[in-house]
Amino acid sequence: MNKVIASSVSKKFVMALAGLFLLTFLPVHLGINLMLLKADPEPFNSAAHFMATFPLIKVVEIILILAFLVHIFTGIVVQIQNWLARPLRYRSGNKSETSFFSRFMIWTGGAIFIFLIIHFTNFYFIKLGFIEGDAEDFYSVAYQLFAIPGYNIFYWICFIVLGFHLYHAFTSAFQTLGLNHRIWTPIVNFIAVFYAILIPAGFVSIPLIIWLFK
Repeated sequence: MNKVIASSVSKKFVMALAGLFLLTFLPVHLGINLMLLKADPEPFNSAAHFMATFPLIKVVEIILILAFLVHIFTGIVVQIQNWLARPLRYRSGNKSETSFFSRFMIWTGGAIFIFLIIHFTNFYFIKLGFIEGDAEDFYSVAYQLFAIPGYNIFYWICFIVLGFHLYHAFTSAFQTLGLNHRIWTPIVNFIAVFYAILIPAGFVSIPLIIWLFK
């Protein structure tokens, strides 16, 4: 039993570290995407080209993909372990103290994973040459996608879901790493709320502005 608990804790620890690393990537991605609001496509296309060709960025890209895979895999394993352990807790007569956000993390994570597959298909696979498209003009690719109402709605929903996922991920990661503190924890919770609102709102605003004003 102790081995099972230790295994679960270690997986949560790895998942937390991978998740925190991924959190540092989103503001960078948002900053580049905001260039889509410029009338001139050159800044966005230049930034996309730099991200695709600069050697150090390519190394970070590999680390990011590995972090995604580790985060997703450990999240699934931990959730399965929780599901398997749940009948034992029910038989003992104890009620689950799992938070609302925690109970739905696997489902919000699944929705984000579906979005990532579509996002990779529309952009990353073009860069790799797996799918036909102009890898030097992702500005036009983005505008073509944002011209599709159904894609915009799907995009907005996914980033709203991401906001819920980010909030719990941010707070639970610090808890998993044993960084709870009577002074710092409220500050971390405030930053988590701020981050979980600001980042998705930034991404959602881009297609909205393009749709309304471009």
